[in-house]
Amino acid sequence: MFETLLLNFLFLLFPVVIVLIFFENRPHSYNRKILIVLSAVTMILCIAKPIKLEIGFIFDLRYIPFIIVALYGGYKNVLPLYLILNIYRFYLGGDGTIYSFLFSTAVFILVPLVSKKFLKLNSKSRKIVATVISFLTMGVYLIILSIILGTLDRQFWILTFHALTTYVGVMSIIMLLIEQIITNIKNRDRILQSERLNVVSELAASVSHEIRNPLTVTSGFLQLLNKSKTITQKEKGYIELSLQELNRAEKIVSDYLSFAKPQSENMLYSNMKVESEYTKNLIIPYATIHQVEVQFSFNNSLNKSYDRNQIQQCLINLYKNGIEAMKDSGGGTLFIDISERKQNIIIRIQDTGIGMTKEEISRLGKPYYSTKEEGTGLGMLMAYSAINKVKGIIEVDSEKGKGTTFLITIPT
Repeated sequence: MFETLLLNFLFLLFPVVIVLIFFENRPHSYNRKILIVLSAVTMILCIAKPIKLEIGFIFDLRYIPFIIVALYGGYKNVLPLYLILNIYRFYLGGDGTIYSFLFSTAVFILVPLVSKKFLKLNSKSRKIVATVISFLTMGVYLIILSIILGTLDRQFWILTFHALTTYVGVMSIIMLLIEQIITNIKNRDRILQSERLNVVSELAASVSHEIRNPLTVTSGFLQLLNKSKTITQKEKGYIELSLQELNRAEKIVSDYLSFAKPQSENMLYSNMKVESEYTKNLIIPYATIHQVEVQFSFNNSLNKSYDRNQIQQCLINLYKNGIEAMKDSGGGTLFIDISERKQNIIIRIQDTGIGMTKEEISRLGKPYYSTKEEGTGLGMLMAYSAINKVKGIIEVDSEKGKGTTFLITIPT
């Protein structure tokens, strides 16, 4: 029995290790397909090599990969596993085939129902929920088995003990590994993003100041030349165009300077009420033009030290992105909620716009990446940079066609 248990545990580790080694850096959708295939292989191997007790009973761990995929992937991703499980079970035949089909159908219907709520839980809660669900799944299976057998002798209780402890133990270990991998990936991405923002910040600070000086001098001389009475009207038109382009260049330089380190003259120690209300009032006319209603709520008493200009620009960029995500669909509602939770300032910005795919979300905040055709990506990069400087994090939850939610957590 012990050897078979270790073999089954190796089967369950198989998809985790393979994805971690070979497919971790592939696109999200690609990873999902590979995981489904590997989970199906694991499930079949678990059925083919069941755990045999000395008393004659056998059981297998087929529902562990099934439950994990159902919780993390929902109905769409667990459906192939459900089909493969029952096709293979009918192929094997024997007693209990119909009962297996009915039970797997019940698990298929019930477990993915909690998938969305499961994904919103923190790492520790997900481990507990997955373990409890595996315990309940095997528990219900054993109850059905007891009804079929019609007797609860010593052998049945031995089976019950081994099955429940094995399911709970193995599920706990697998969930621990999965959640640790997810945490490591998030930490790595956060470190890479932080390093990327620091590089952009240093580059912006050093280059922008050097460019600004000659721009200012050139603009000054052009303005003086424009006042001259010896130049023609046509030449004045050329000077006006030159000044406009210089102003545009100055604006670009100013945008780059916003990535620089916080300026001491702009630093505040406040609860962000003034900045949040100012940016909200600033964005309302733009929202009105695009038939977007703004719902604002402020309930925060926690203070934080921050650069006023950078936080204002960060909020404006996020508000503007939300409004622009709704303008093509004829408007919508922009929800802005600033509150506190466990010594953290929580800023929640939600729109009812076009939404994003998981691939698009994973690329947010990277230089020169934008979901808009005319966008440069610098607005989101600036937002991530500003939040990074106050040691905060930005979490994005979005669904195509249903809108996007930005959840900013700033520790105080």
